Amino acid sequence: MTAFAQAFEEVLGAAVAIDAQLRIVAMTPDAEALLGAPRVGTPLVQVLCGQAEKRPVAEALSRGAAVTAEVPRPGAEGEALVLRVRTIPRRRGGALVGHVVLLEATTAAEGSITRWGMTTAAPAMKALFRQIERVARRDSTVLVRGESGTGKELVARAVHDASPRRERPFRAVNCAALPPQLLESTLFGHVRGAFTGAVRDSLGLFRSAEGGTLFLDEIAELPLPTQAKLLRVLQERVVVPVGGHEPIAVDVRIASATHRALREEVREGRFREDLLYRVRVIPLRLPPLRERVGDVKLLAMRFAEGLTDETRRVTAIGDAALGLLERYDFPGNVRELANVIEYAFTMGEGPVLLESDLPPELRNADRLESVNVPEGGTTDGLDDQQRRLVRVLERTGGHRGRAAAILGLSRSTLWRRLKEIESLRDGTRGEKTLGELHADEHR
Repeated sequence: MTAFAQAFEEVLGAAVAIDAQLRIVAMTPDAEALLGAPRVGTPLVQVLCGQAEKRPVAEALSRGAAVTAEVPRPGAEGEALVLRVRTIPRRRGGALVGHVVLLEATTAAEGSITRWGMTTAAPAMKALFRQIERVARRDSTVLVRGESGTGKELVARAVHDASPRRERPFRAVNCAALPPQLLESTLFGHVRGAFTGAVRDSLGLFRSAEGGTLFLDEIAELPLPTQAKLLRVLQERVVVPVGGHEPIAVDVRIASATHRALREEVREGRFREDLLYRVRVIPLRLPPLRERVGDVKLLAMRFAEGLTDETRRVTAIGDAALGLLERYDFPGNVRELANVIEYAFTMGEGPVLLESDLPPELRNADRLESVNVPEGGTTDGLDDQQRRLVRVLERTGGHRGRAAAILGLSRSTLWRRLKEIESLRDGTRGEKTLGELHADEHR
């Protein structure tokens, strides 16, 4: 590795030589100035990430992909630099011996940043990152509000990873995905013989997350009896396993998420008001992708870079393709964008992502009539989530499977919400009914 380091001394600009274990071997003076002169032998990932999540950056460095990271700005208290990091593998005799890492810097206010696996240039997201850092210092209960596909679990995990609990477990459960009895057993555990099939004791997620964080996704879907049991856990910090009698103390931070308005759920009698005040101590709002100006291109390139393999490497997005992506409202948010880019990466060829690579429903989106346009039309009385569901169904030609994937819902949840919408629809005014859209799927 000495020869590697000596040759590296001729490199100009900000660059770092790292070995196959991603440890610093040598640096140019410009790189030392950017990074605060870390010691040789220090893992570069530690320098780039500090206490934040390291895995995405480590994976990018290992495979030679580009990534961004935020580091403290040397000599400027409280300011940060955003580094665009690109690695060039170095091999000897066919064996990987290390990488040359090229660094490009901007200030965090000017460029994009990546924190806890999330990349953004949007001011609203950067403000959220600052909130996460402040919230993480304390054990207050957190409620993440956001539409389906925005990345609510990433925010909950970021709060955990930035907190003193980071070395303890992070557990997550989707409250809408399990039937009530199984959900209670999953959360609180059970004792042997509590029900048919309970052949041994189970700790449950509260106890398995001891000292760490438990994330309750789609908390608005909890049945009322389970809400009452959750309230007791939050008030008394004890759990009683299903079939058990003795309370067991737990030390767990609770983070939860929902795309629903909990106050409306309280008014409709579907959510306990006392539980609302327990889970909503610190509300965090995750903005939808349509409010993150400039992030569509940024995220699209990040997803394309993450798909790079021996068959294709995307280095740019064509103007026509980018125009379509930026005009589309992405009701499925970041999750839908990731799916769109994976489709385009798989179906296309060459280094530029083209309009013809994009999914047909996105290319045809400009020609589809929005169900929101006719005033007094078929979406009157529907909330924003329901309107998005109808819009996605139209754009997928009524295909419930694709619509469910875009929205991040199970087919059963999608069907239930469709039935709710059907009960609210009071006229078609010449548009397709949901029943007709359903039938389209089977034609």
